[in-house]
Amino acid sequence: MEYTVLIVLLPMLTFFVLGLLGKRLGPCASGLAGTLSMGVTAALSYATAWQYFTTAKIDGVYQKLVPLNFEWLRFTDKLHIDLGVLLDPISVMMLIVISTVSLMVHIYSMGYMKGERGFERYYAFLSLFSCSMLGLVVATNIFQMYIFWELVGVSSYLLIGFYYTKPEAIAASKKAFIVTRFADLFFLIGILLLSFFTGTFDFGLLTSGDGSVFSQMPGLTFMGGSVIAWALALIFIGGAGKSAMFPLHIWLPDAMEGPTPVSALIHAATMVVAGVYLVARLFPVYYFEAPEVLHGIAYLAAFTSLFAAVIACVQTDIKRVLAFSTISQIGFMMVALGVSGYGGHEGLGYMAGMFHLFTHAMFKALLFLGAGAIIHAVHSNEMSRMGGLRKQMPVTHITFLIACLAIAGIPPFSGFFSKDEILAATFEFSTPLGWWMSLTAGLTAFYMFRLYYNIFWATPAEHEHEPHEAPRSMAAPLVVLAAVTCVAGFIPFGKFVSSNGEDYIIHIDWAVAGTSVAIALVAIGIATAFYRKHSPIPDRLERSFSGLHRAASHRFYIDEVYLFVTKKIIFNCISRSIAWFDRHVIDGAMDGLAYVTNRMSVAVRGLQSGQIQQYAFVFLLGTVVITVLVLVF
Repeated sequence: MEYTVLIVLLPMLTFFVLGLLGKRLGPCASGLAGTLSMGVTAALSYATAWQYFTTAKIDGVYQKLVPLNFEWLRFTDKLHIDLGVLLDPISVMMLIVISTVSLMVHIYSMGYMKGERGFERYYAFLSLFSCSMLGLVVATNIFQMYIFWELVGVSSYLLIGFYYTKPEAIAASKKAFIVTRFADLFFLIGILLLSFFTGTFDFGLLTSGDGSVFSQMPGLTFMGGSVIAWALALIFIGGAGKSAMFPLHIWLPDAMEGPTPVSALIHAATMVVAGVYLVARLFPVYYFEAPEVLHGIAYLAAFTSLFAAVIACVQTDIKRVLAFSTISQIGFMMVALGVSGYGGHEGLGYMAGMFHLFTHAMFKALLFLGAGAIIHAVHSNEMSRMGGLRKQMPVTHITFLIACLAIAGIPPFSGFFSKDEILAATFEFSTPLGWWMSLTAGLTAFYMFRLYYNIFWATPAEHEHEPHEAPRSMAAPLVVLAAVTCVAGFIPFGKFVSSNGEDYIIHIDWAVAGTSVAIALVAIGIATAFYRKHSPIPDRLERSFSGLHRAASHRFYIDEVYLFVTKKIIFNCISRSIAWFDRHVIDGAMDGLAYVTNRMSVAVRGLQSGQIQQYAFVFLLGTVVITVLVLVF
C-alpha cells in the first residue's frame, strides 16, 4: 500500500503549483485543479480504507501497517525522527473524514468564493490545510505528528486571515495563531519529556501496551505526580489548544472571520478534531500509564461542553452559534475518551468518541455549508436579518433541518447513534456525569432549533435583494452530506474502530437512549414554542435572568480576563520593567562599550596615518630606545 503516500503528497504538490502558478492559471483553472486533486486524494483514501478493512484483520484484530517509513534525523541508536505512513483503524477512518469533507468544501467553494480577490491563493491554502491534516493522522511517530500539527496551525492562520484587509480577520488569525502556539509549547515540552525517558518517538512502541518503554518512568515524580503523568498532561494541553477546550477556547469563535467554507473545514474535519485524535492515538499510554490524567480530561471536557452550550443559547451570529456548538461537541468526544476502558465492553467510550467524531464531521460540515448558503443569500450573519427562508431556500432548509435533527440526537439520524453511546459510557463511569452530559445534550437540541426556527420560520426580515437558493455547486455538497448524515448511524462502526482493534458490537441502551431522546424532544418543543412564531417569553426570560444572559452573551468575560491579565499585569507590571532593564541596562552597556571603543579608536588612529616619514621616524625612534635599553641593562 505504498501508494498511500500520494494521499499526502498530492495536496502538497497542489499547494506549490497553485501558490507559484495560480495567477497564470487563473481562477477557474486553479479551482478545478485544486478540486480534482482533492477528488483523487479522496478516491485514494477510499481505496485505502477498502483495502485495509478487508485485508488487515488477523486473528480478529486489525493490525497496524506501515507501508512507508524512512529515517530523517537520528539522535541516538534508539531515538530518531522518521517520516512515514501509519495505517490503523483510526488513521484510516480519519482519511475518510478529512478527504470527504475537504472535497465537499472544495466543490462548494467554487460557487461561494466565485469572484473573490485571491481565489487562487484560497485554493492553495485549502490544499495546504488538507495536506497538513492528512500528514498528521498518518504520522508514524509523535514528532512527525508535531511537524504537521504546526503546519495545521500555519494553514489556519492563513485561511482565517484570508481577508487580510479586514481588521477583524487579521485580529482573529493572530489570536488563533498565538493561543494555539502557546498550547503547542506545552505539547513540545511533553514530547521531549516523554522521548527523553522512553528513548523513542515511535507510536508503535509507545502504544504497544507492554509497558517496557516506560520502565524508567514510574519511580520518577515531580510535585507529587509521576513524570509520565506530567508528560501526558503537557501533551494534552497541546490538544486542548487545537480542540478549543476551556480555557484555551477563545480563538475558535473569532475564527469565524474567515470564509465560511473554511469554518466548515476547521470545525468538521481538521483543526479542532486534532486534539481528540491525539488523545485517541496515545489512548493506551493514557489508560495504562496515567489513568488519572485521562479522568481529568473527562471532567475538563464535561465542563467545557456545558459551558459552550450555555453560551450558544444566547448568540445571535449564526456562525458563532455553530462555533460554540463545535466546542461543546468536541467536549462530548473528549469525555467519551476520558471515561473509556480498554478492550471489550469497557472500551465503549473510545468507540463512541471516534464514532461521534465521524458523524459530527458530516453534519457539522453540513451545518456550516448551509450557513454559508444562507449568508450568501441574505448577506448577513445575524439571525435578525433572516426568517421565513424555508420558502426561498427549500434545499438548504431540508438539509439544514436534517443536520439539526442529527446533532440534537433524534433517531434515525447519525448523531443519535454516536451520542447515545457516549451517554451510555458516561453513565457507566459516573451517574452524575451521565446526567451532566444529558443536560448538555438537551441544551444542544434547544440552541440548534432556536437557530433553525430563527432562520427558516421566524417573521421574515426585509432584504435589499430577494433571497435565493444556493447555486448547484453549493447545493450538491449539502445534499451529499445530508445523505451521509441520514445513513451514517447505521454503519457497524464498532467492527471497524475499537480501543484494542477487536470487533465491538454496538448495543443500544434503550433506557439511556429513551431518556436522551425524551430530553431532546422536550428541548425542541421549548424552542418551537419560543421561536417558531414571535413569542414574548424569550424577552421576559432575558429580563428575568439579565445577569446570566449578559454574561453568556459576553462569553462569561473570559476574553476580558485574558486581556486584563496580558495588558494590565504582564505588559504593564512585568514587561514594562523588563523593557526598562533592556533599554537602560542591556542597551546602555552595549552603547557604553561602543562609545569606549570609538574613543580609543580615535586616540590610536594616528598610528595608521599612511605617512612613510612618520613610520620611518617611529621605527628609528624604537630602534634607538631598544639599543639604549640593551646597553644599559
